[in-house]
Amino acid sequence: QVQLVESGGGLVQAGGSLRLACAASGLTFNRLTMGWFRQAPGKEREFVAAIRWSGSNIYATDSVKDRFTISRDNAKNRVFLQMNSLKPEDTAVYYCAAGDTGLTPRQGDYDTWGQGTQVTVSS
Repeated sequence: QVQLVESGGGLVQAGGSLRLACAASGLTFNRLTMGWFRQAPGKEREFVAAIRWSGSNIYATDSVKDRFTISRDNAKNRVFLQMNSLKPEDTAVYYCAAGDTGLTPRQGDYDTWGQGTQVTVSS
């Protein structure tokens, strides 16, 4: 069974940090691009960051790149998102996704999704 399970979300004060994790099963993890997306209340889901099997990565914006770090452990079938200097506008449900079309920010290129983990940043 193909499955992605996110963890690590929670409530944090502005300026704090969280580390999200996504555990993958039932797929050839070390050949896939893994992405993180988020959906804030009342907004559409948006791209945050992605990492290829080789470790090359992309981020949505310079602001995200300066504060977040995406990484992966191919031996343990896990991808991580380290989030530092969190802001209230980072509040969202964060989703992990897997795809095999290369390093891309397009949601349609990811065909396996997790259930999401809530991140709430208080001011």
